[in-house]
Order: sequence, then C-alpha cells, then structure tokens
Amino acid sequence: MRTNRKHTVLAVAGIAVLSLGLTACGGSDGTRDEGAAPTSSSASAPSASASASTSAVVAGDTAAAGGGSGSGGGSATNASKNSQGTKGSGSSSRAASCTYKDVKITAAKVDETPTEHIVLTATNTSGRACRLDGYPLIAFGEIQTAKDVPAVAKSKPAAPVVLEPGAPAYANVRIALGGAHEDNKVVTSFNVNLFAGGDPAEGSVVVKAPAGGLAVDEAAAKTGYWTPELRNGADEF
Repeated sequence: MRTNRKHTVLAVAGIAVLSLGLTACGGSDGTRDEGAAPTSSSASAPSASASASTSAVVAGDTAAAGGGSGSGGGSATNASKNSQGTKGSGSSSRAASCTYKDVKITAAKVDETPTEHIVLTATNTSGRACRLDGYPLIAFGEIQTAKDVPAVAKSKPAAPVVLEPGAPAYANVRIALGGAHEDNKVVTSFNVNLFAGGDPAEGSVVVKAPAGGLAVDEAAAKTGYWTPELRNGADEF
C-alpha cells in the first residue's frame, strides 16, 4: 500500500510538472501572439497610409476645383480682366467714339485743402459700347475764348478706354496750385468736349461745378487722360 501511495504521489508530481511545462509553452505561444500583433498593425498601416493618400488626392482635387471657383469669383482678378476688356481689346477696339450725347460728365473735388484738383467722371448712358479718346477738352469760361487746358502726357493709358453701357471713366484735373496770391477766378460751371479719333468732336457738355464753385488758375490748370481707374504716379501731378 505504501509503495502504491508513493507511485501515486510521484505520478501526481509528474503531472504537475508536465502541466507547468505546458503552461510555459502556452506563455511562449502568448508571447509570439503578442509579437504578431505589431505585424498585424504593420499590415494595416499601409492601408491607413493609402487611405490618407487617397484623402489627399481627393482634397487636392477639391482644392483645385475650389481654386477655379475662387479665381472666377476673385474680385481682383475679375476687375483686372474687366479693365482689360474696357480698354479696347478685340471687337471692343472697333467701338465708335463716344459723343457728348453718349456720356454724363460730373465733377467732384478731391479731399484736400485748399482744392487743387477735381476728378471728372464720364459715365456711358448710351446703351451701347463707345470709346473715350484722349483726354477731356476743358474750357473754364466761354468756350470760344477760354484757354485750352493741356494734357499730362504720363497719364496717357496704353489703349483708348472703351466704355460698356453704364461703365465710368475718370480724369484727374489740376485747377490751381493752392497759392494765396494766384490769379484765380471762381467758376460755377465749365465746358467739356470730347475727341473723335484725333480731332475734337462736335458739341460739348456743360458740367456743373461742385457746391461753392471752383477757384481756377487757368495758367496752372492741367488735365489727365481718360482712364478706367485713377492710378498712382500716372495720375498724380
């Protein structure tokens, strides 16, 4: 009986040892499983990268599409293009010269004291495109006897201004030098004539002076050319 019990104890001890060995093997297998996890993550990483790459491509396409819309809606860009259009490229360059009946001309004082400059605005009211040639022919006084106001050459634009219906053009005009002892005369209205090609056109526009009239020194008066917008440098004189 004692021998049998001894064998039984040894058998149980052996089973326990074997169990521990299997557990150790199982732990080793678990370690390998844990080691396999990064492999699985690594395998999924290219998928995430590919997804990110795909997203980048889609985002790039969307940005490109948005850029097209932005360029179409970008006011700066459109204004520049529109200005080029009104300067007479293509069919617009064949527009007839504006007559005094085609435009409304107004005068406004520049924000300065004393007033040395005014800005003329010519707006196309004809309902068709027309071309403003050269510069405004201004007479501060009786049109037959008033001194011609000379033009400033540097303000001449690269091409004549073609006005679409309702579009404006501008001309900067110096009326005095701001001196206290200038030979000024006060005018409440004056005449503006236009060019047709290289010659003065028939008729003129009577322009009302801003409130309070204008103190004009005819000896100092100069005018800029018609332009779609007043420019730094070219229209400063």
